[in-house]
Amino acid sequence: MYQNLLERFIRYAKVNTRSDATSKTVPTTQSQVDFALKLVEELKQIGLSDVTYTDANGFVTATLPANTDKEIPTIGFIAHIDTADFNAENIQPLVHENYDGQDVVLNEELDITMAVSEFPNLKNYVGETLITTDGTTLLGSDDKSGMAEIISAMEYLLAHPEMKHGTVRVAFGPDEEIGTGADLFDVEHFAADFAYTLDSGTVGRMEYETFNAAQAELTIQGSSVHPGTAYNRMVNALSVAAQFHNLLPEEEVPEKTKDYEGFYMLGQQKGNIDKVEMTYIIRDHDTEKFQSRKQHFQDLINQMNAQFDYPRISYKMYDQYYNMGDIIKKDMTPVHLAEDAMKALGIEPIVEPFRGGTDGSKITYKGLPTPNIFVGGENFHGKFEFVTLEAMEKATSTILKIVELGAEENTRAKNL
Repeated sequence: MYQNLLERFIRYAKVNTRSDATSKTVPTTQSQVDFALKLVEELKQIGLSDVTYTDANGFVTATLPANTDKEIPTIGFIAHIDTADFNAENIQPLVHENYDGQDVVLNEELDITMAVSEFPNLKNYVGETLITTDGTTLLGSDDKSGMAEIISAMEYLLAHPEMKHGTVRVAFGPDEEIGTGADLFDVEHFAADFAYTLDSGTVGRMEYETFNAAQAELTIQGSSVHPGTAYNRMVNALSVAAQFHNLLPEEEVPEKTKDYEGFYMLGQQKGNIDKVEMTYIIRDHDTEKFQSRKQHFQDLINQMNAQFDYPRISYKMYDQYYNMGDIIKKDMTPVHLAEDAMKALGIEPIVEPFRGGTDGSKITYKGLPTPNIFVGGENFHGKFEFVTLEAMEKATSTILKIVELGAEENTRAKNL
């Protein structure tokens, strides 16, 4: 349906663009820079205008100029270059044409199979062109699919000038997977009225509500002495850590919550009797409940410290992102437009609160409303990741329909 979509996706997927949370550079890896610079040349070659790579934030941006004099809002489409914290070296996508619905052998030599019994969602793709890993890396459909879909849609619009549209802006940025890429996104430079990130999963999915998110980093200072002389002297930091964790609500963890329910999650812990370091994330969709969760967390730390001669638990807490739904609900135009586009294509919109965050969370709070829509992939961030060509075609068609309806609906509104 889109001549270069499959080739483009596979070409992108083969490049290791994994981000690095320990790096202090922007982007965090040189491979992302190298990829972005090659992308600049590709965008110029297909005919986009104002193609720019910005050193300060690592974003590639470009413009598809309007081909009509009508006043039409500028729509943006955004995807991220980096891939997640999983092996991304020597990615070898496998293409299974006319998938038969059976177990998929990813790597015969290493005896790695994607079994339908474990992944029954494979049955949804019988007859389609299935693209998988070779069982040793991730695939990178998150978000190389989104990139390929956006660029293929722009390529289609350039080849079909009879389809009238307003100005379209596109952006491809770094470090989404480690939560820092959108921090430096330049909304003023992007100059769109609203935008979409292409970073959700299965066909039809769209999110405009995300968590409010915070992270807390705790340091517990113990006193390590020989167990033979420990009476009234030892303070076991490991035990203090366990006591603190057990004070948190047992049922309010990711594995026991869903929908709009918030949680606390211990994500990392390391240490010994003398010192323990712990990292928690705190999440809630509701702003007031989010603030209450943070306060409760701090109250528990104070409660624990009160039992010692001096505070043994120190911490840093900072907000990471906020629920973009609180802003987007004030003007649901981009949400309704995407829903209408999907319905026009025979795709049933699946609009649910997102139990996480996207680049759109931060970009929305920078002043650009940015819901998140599907790219078509499944099982992100691991060796069983897959996507089908047909799902990517539907995502590409959705982009085009959003652009088309955006022009038509604006025209109708002005004529009323």
